[in-house]
Parts: sequence; C-alpha cells; structure tokens
Amino acid sequence: MKLRVDLLPYGNYPDVVLVIDALRATTTAVAYLERGAQALLLTSTPEVALALRGTRENLLLAGERGGLPIPGFDFGNSPAEAGAQNFAGKTVVMNTTNGTGAAHIAARSGKHVLLAALTNAHAAARRARALASEGVSIVCAGTDGRVGLEDVYTAGVLAEYLLAMGEFTLDDGARIALTVRRGGGDPAEALSGSDHGLHLAALGLGEDVRLAAGLSTSTVVPTLERGENVPQGTLRFVAG
Repeated sequence: MKLRVDLLPYGNYPDVVLVIDALRATTTAVAYLERGAQALLLTSTPEVALALRGTRENLLLAGERGGLPIPGFDFGNSPAEAGAQNFAGKTVVMNTTNGTGAAHIAARSGKHVLLAALTNAHAAARRARALASEGVSIVCAGTDGRVGLEDVYTAGVLAEYLLAMGEFTLDDGARIALTVRRGGGDPAEALSGSDHGLHLAALGLGEDVRLAAGLSTSTVVPTLERGENVPQGTLRFVAG
C-alpha cells in the first residue's frame, strides 16, 4: 500500500484522496455536516455558486476570499460560525480561495475523495484505509499557491494514524509531513504559528484557528458522492 502526500495539489490520484484545507474549508465542511446539512456542493467558482441561488429550495451559500465572506453569500468560511447554526435539511454551497479548488483537482482522477482536517483526522484516516485498494494520497490545499504549514502538519497527523493501521510505502512528501508533525509542537501551536493562522488572527478570526486545532473532535467525514443530478461545476459531498 502506498502513502503519498502532495504539499500542493498536483493531480493524477489513482485511488483514495484525502483533501486538506485545515484553515479553514475542510474544517468548516465538517462543521456544516455535523450541524445537520444534508449535503455540501463545492463549486469551481463563486459565480457557479451564485448561479445556483434560487434554483432549488433550502440552499445556502458559504465562502470566502482573502479570509473574508464573499459579498452576496449567506455565510463565510468559519467553523465557529457554522458550529453556532442549525443546518438541518439544508444544502450548503461552498466556494473558498483554496480548499474547494483542491477538491476539484482531486476529483478529476481520485476513485474516492474525502475531506480531512485535524478535527476529523482519526475518522478520515480510518475511512481512507478501509476504502483503499492501492494507496492513499493526501493533498494539501496550501494558500494562494504556496505551501501552508497548517496543511502539511495535518497531513503528518493523518499519516501517523494511517501508519498505525498498517504498512505503507512512503513517498518524500509523506516523509516531509511526518517530520513537520513530529517537530511542529501541538496542533494549536502549529496552526496559530502558521502564516495563514496569523493572517486569520489579524482579521479577528482567532477562534476559527483554535477550533481547527481540535484533534479528532468529530467522526464526520465529508465524502464525494458522484451522480447525474449534481449541478455542473460542483462536487457533492455527504457525511460518510
């Protein structure tokens, strides 16, 4: 079994893919499903999200650019905000600066695509191991095309969990992620000390960083569900 970690999205994923955007898209996605959302629709652009408004009942738009909510959307990309709401019976349409794009890259080739964060790390690793027949690829979204410490650290946590479940052949990306995890301190230290963590704190979103550092606080694993009824330019994720 192979274990691959891409420090930025690359593509050509043959089997199971775990997509990470710890600050904050995949963390927030977990929160939406925990709070009752029946599905998440991750769009390729904000325009695709806006075009879906009014096409069906019970749709809510959530997303950000530069860390701040997108004008015309109902919510930003905040796990703290999501955790305070009840989304029962709702479908949340998401578009973010980095995470939703990484998911679209993963879905081009991946057989199984899961969204992973520190908050669901153990559950996501277990689910990935159960689904894998050839190997697991962990994809870090990064920030604006640059490697993000928070995502690489999270990849290292996932790699540790996977290695505890069985033997894997590691690529250099996996070795890097494990090294970062082992030398990066505790999750709160790693996330709050990252460039993006500092940026969010400066925007007054430090609570989101704190929540994103919660290790295995959820058993929800957003799982790609393919089908003919998925709107063009979107990926449908449900709780797995």
